[in-house]
Amino acid sequence: MKINKAENQAKTELFERMPIPRAVMNLAIPTIVSSLVMVLYNLADTYFVGMINDPIQNAAVTLAAPVLLAFNAVNNLFGVGSSSMMSRALGRHDEDTVYRSSAFGFYFALASGILFSILCTIFKEPMLTTLGADEYTAQATAEYLKWTVTFGAAPAILNVVLAYLVRAEGSSLHASIGTMSGCLLNIVLDPIFIMPWGLDMGAAGAGLATFLSNCFACLYFFVLLYVKRGKTYVCVSPRMLGLKRSIVLGVCAVGIPASIQNLLNVTGMTVLNNFTSAFGADAVAAMGISQKINMVPLQIALGFSQGIMPLISYNYASGNRQRMKDTIYFAFKISISSLLVIVALYYAFSGQLIRMFMDNESIIAYGTKFLRGMCLCLPFLCTDFIAVGVFQACGMGRRSLVFALLRKIVLEIPALFVLNWLFPLYGLPYAQPVAEFILAVAAIVTLRKIMQEKPEQLIH
Repeated sequence: MKINKAENQAKTELFERMPIPRAVMNLAIPTIVSSLVMVLYNLADTYFVGMINDPIQNAAVTLAAPVLLAFNAVNNLFGVGSSSMMSRALGRHDEDTVYRSSAFGFYFALASGILFSILCTIFKEPMLTTLGADEYTAQATAEYLKWTVTFGAAPAILNVVLAYLVRAEGSSLHASIGTMSGCLLNIVLDPIFIMPWGLDMGAAGAGLATFLSNCFACLYFFVLLYVKRGKTYVCVSPRMLGLKRSIVLGVCAVGIPASIQNLLNVTGMTVLNNFTSAFGADAVAAMGISQKINMVPLQIALGFSQGIMPLISYNYASGNRQRMKDTIYFAFKISISSLLVIVALYYAFSGQLIRMFMDNESIIAYGTKFLRGMCLCLPFLCTDFIAVGVFQACGMGRRSLVFALLRKIVLEIPALFVLNWLFPLYGLPYAQPVAEFILAVAAIVTLRKIMQEKPEQLIH
């Protein structure tokens, strides 16, 4: 398999010669826009379910969130792992490894999605208990999970992994269009399936809309790969699937730490939801709404760090340390300054933002305090995202694993216990800012050491 010469020259221009600000924006802006649309579609579930004004239905979407977040463990294992391997292989001009890495990521993501669906269905009852569902919220939560997990795990995972693979070769716009197509369809379908004037399915309708939108996004990517055959490095041919040792180890070295990081995120969210559920459905609904609102700037930071990963990977593998450093510095300046402005706005207008999703005075009172605590983490979280993105881009899986363990096991989860003991319920939103501040300091120190290494040390 060979990509045509003109397409190859265009990719080389982007990675090697295009001015840093322009190259970063070419890669990052579509990814950020895609991330924001994904947040909007997540907010759409919360918004339209909230319009029913039934805290139990809203709590169901919140309680199910850790399971959907667990999809990211698979997404990161085969999406982040394979895309990092692809971009580094492009930097070395090793085309065979690029093709085989993408095929490995695609087929193992598909198999994992099917397995995820089967296991969650078999162990549904204990899973609902673990998530914090009680006799009031269990049925609504189970109905939402039926569509998003039992039927929807495979398309949800494939949609994201395919976007990673397409983005790895610099086609950030196509990756984002694919992701956004499903998200926009979800936003259109949500009110039809959720609201009383439509199918009146409540939380279950939100799940059905999510399932259909992910199927549509997968269809987009399959059509794209067919149209671009001979012009893309992304390969889903079974002939290129294998268990070549160097590829498996290369993908897993980055993917497994990234996967563990997301599993720990699920653990942290489950602990948070269990603490919150002790205070009733209103508190759970308010915490869920606050998390969704805070997800908007968080996804901006995450999208930015993911967008620049192919550029960092390529220049890391080719030994161009200066271009790699310039990319990282530029990313810091843009993202931190933007998020500081957002923190100020969130703190000032937290009550109004919560009211947009549910006009319930109890939930607004809870949510205002929750959101003000949560938003303080954003500048520090941005620093951590960029650092972990650099580790993943450069194949430094051990460092990203250490950061994942520090974030949740050492810092955030213990902080949840301590702060909830000191300040019941209202201390919970401050656990993440405390953890991310400490981690941001460690991130800056680690990145300085990486950028002081000699080029030959970086390559090997």
